[in-house]
This record gives sequence, structure tokens and C-alpha cells, in this order.
Amino acid sequence: MPMHDSDGYLARFAQLHPRLIDLSLGRMERLLAALGHPERKLPPVIHVAGTNGKGSTIAFMRAMLEAAGALVHTYTSPHLVRFHERIRLAAPGGGKLVTEDALVEAFERIETVNAGEPITFFEITTVVAFDLFARHPADYVLLEVGLGGRLDTTNVIEHPIASVITPVSMDHREFLGDTLEKIAFEKAGILKRGTPAILAEMDQAALDVCLHEAGKRDVTALVGGQDFQAFEERGRMVFQSEDTFLDLPLPRLAGRHQILNAATAIATLLKVAPERMNQKAIEAGLLSAEWPARFQRLTGKLTKLAPEGAELWLDGGHNADGARVLAEALSALEERSPRPLVLIAGTMARKNAEEILRPFIGLAQEFLAVPVPGEGTRPPDELAAVARKLGMPAAQAGSVEDSLRYLGARTWSEQPRIVITGSLYLAGDVLQADGSLPK
Repeated sequence: MPMHDSDGYLARFAQLHPRLIDLSLGRMERLLAALGHPERKLPPVIHVAGTNGKGSTIAFMRAMLEAAGALVHTYTSPHLVRFHERIRLAAPGGGKLVTEDALVEAFERIETVNAGEPITFFEITTVVAFDLFARHPADYVLLEVGLGGRLDTTNVIEHPIASVITPVSMDHREFLGDTLEKIAFEKAGILKRGTPAILAEMDQAALDVCLHEAGKRDVTALVGGQDFQAFEERGRMVFQSEDTFLDLPLPRLAGRHQILNAATAIATLLKVAPERMNQKAIEAGLLSAEWPARFQRLTGKLTKLAPEGAELWLDGGHNADGARVLAEALSALEERSPRPLVLIAGTMARKNAEEILRPFIGLAQEFLAVPVPGEGTRPPDELAAVARKLGMPAAQAGSVEDSLRYLGARTWSEQPRIVITGSLYLAGDVLQADGSLPK
């Protein structure tokens, strides 16, 4: 039995390379070869890149496949509270997060083989996931790209059964490039000759790059908004493609963007697993999919600090496109159920705060800036100043809890809708404080 806990291994893995991110495949290839290439022994892989919507699209695919009786491994990042969230191992009746014992055994095995060689944290932990997936039987692996695509650690997979690209927008410019076209080129790097591509509805400039790269590889691409589409009609979700029409319930995950993510998931599974995908499995997946901190209604401990009767929501959106999508979802909610909107947000210093806050102009009646836990946060007074520059009444607080106490101590003529957003790190901290840990 291993003698150390997973946190000890994770701390050591973080010290193996001087940089957190160093886009290259050489270190991965070295370690995978030393392990006998577990990445070549995986169940069929669906590889998913994109700026926003990757995790939600994977959540829909997992729920639909599991509803059809399939065994599914998933690999996603980052985690919100515990590392174990990144690796879900297939099990009858639905996959389970990797156990501490299984994780530590894999950590010990991989650390021994790596023998202290330089490798980034994401690289060595991705190797751990591949090692676990190769050792446990499953029907599918749903594999999320960490950053970009072309040089991402996960792109050592040579023959996935599908390459999926969710909406591409501006993010991680310091690594992927300073234009939408450059970023789309990096995402399209997961496309493989002989593997069908499913491209979500996205900005035309990004789509053009993805289609160009698909053409260079002779890849057949299904395009959202053209080859398949989905929309809300009379409280239902309608999915259409050339040969399919489905009248479905609205997804459990709220917002128009989740209808589009669900459409990408359905189009992908109809392409690669048509024998499994019937209306019953698709419906069950739409109604059971879970993806924490994506426009999630909180009902735990934090609600006791907020004004009585207030709605409390959490969203991990941390870039301009994520903020735009959240603002659209809130606008739609406001039309159905008007309430004063209070925005609580914290951002990392490296993010463009003005881009993240701008979609909420005219929507948020009040803004409270808070710090993001850990290093690299933007000071709340600086974030509040950005909000004031955009015309929002703004203040700052020491924490989300302090913000909620401040709001809870006031008298409200109409109970507010409070939304916490701006950072996945902040979202993880909020879930922990609320007692709403991912399962």
C-alpha cells in the first residue's frame, strides 16, 4: 500500500519543471515510451478542444453514453476543489472520480519511471490519466485538451475516433497568439487525417481557420449552424441535422449556450456511436448532465449569508466570451423572472478585466470585487476601479462571504439575483465554502 497521500505527489510534480506551461510534446513522448505507451492502449478516444464549452460538451456526451449503457472514462481540467475531479474512471451505472488509493498507486508508478526528469505538472498528471485509463476497461475515453491543441499534452493521441472543437475565442494569448485566427490554428491542431471533425457553431473567422486545417488533412467536418443545429422552441430543445430531427427536453444545464453545447455532443455521438444513440439515451443525458460552476444555482451554506429569498448563482467564466455567454443567460432569466442583479467577481491579474466586465453593463445594478484565492489575483480595488470606469456602481470586499454578509445586512424592496463569477479558482473556493463539492 502506498505510504504517501496524493497531495505530496502533486507538490513534488509541481517542482519537476521551472515553468507551469511549456508547450511541447517531447517530454510526454519520452515518459510514455518508458511506460510502454499506455496512450496506444486506450479505449476509443473522443478528443475535445476549444476555448469555452469543452467541459459542458464532455458532460453531455458522458451522460448520454452512460444512459445508453456505455462505460466511459473522462479527463478534464482544471479541477475546482480536488485533483481527483480531473480523472473519472468508467463503472457500471456511471463513472466515478478516481479514488485516493488508485491515484496514489498511479502517482507512485509514474514518479518512479520518470526518475526526476524535467516534465510539467500537466504533462505528468496527463500520463497518470492515460496509465489509469489503459488499465481499466471502458468503451470510450472523453479527453479534454488542456491548452490550445497542436502542442497540448493530450495531442499525443494519434487516432481518436472524433475530434471536436467547441467555440473558439480570445484567451491565453501569451501562449496561443494574439489573434482569433492564431488561436483557432492552435485548436485545429488536434484534427487528424481519417478522423471526423465536429465543429461547434463559432465565430466565422475561427471557423474558416478550422475548415482550412481540416481541408489540409482531408478531414470530413460537421459544422454547427450548418450541418446540425439546435434551438429552443416552446420550452423544448429541437435538434436538426440532414437526416435527424429530435424534439427533446431542455438541458439540465441552463442557458442558450448549453443548448449549443448539447447539440455538439449529440452530433458527435450520432457520428461515432449511432448504434448506441437513441432518443431515450439522448433525453436522459440532457436531463442528468452535471458540470459544476457553470451557471449553477447554489443552495448550500452560502445562501444563509445572502439576503433572505435571494437567488445565488455561480459561474466559472473567466474570459470575454465566457462573460458574454453568462450575460446572455442572465438577460434571458431576467426576461422571465426580473430581479435586481448584483455581480460579485474576482479575476486573475493576467486576464483582461474590462473585457470580462463589459457584457454586464446595463445588466448588473451593483458590482462587488473580491480577491481570487492563491497567487496572481487582481487586487479588488483595482477591479472595482475597472467596473466604475465602465459605469457600474462598485465596491470591494475581502471575500465572497464578506460580500454576501454586506448584502444580507441591507434591506431590499425586491430580493436580488446574486451572481459570483470571474475565475475557476474562485469558483472552486465558493463550492467548497457552500458545501457543494463536485461528485
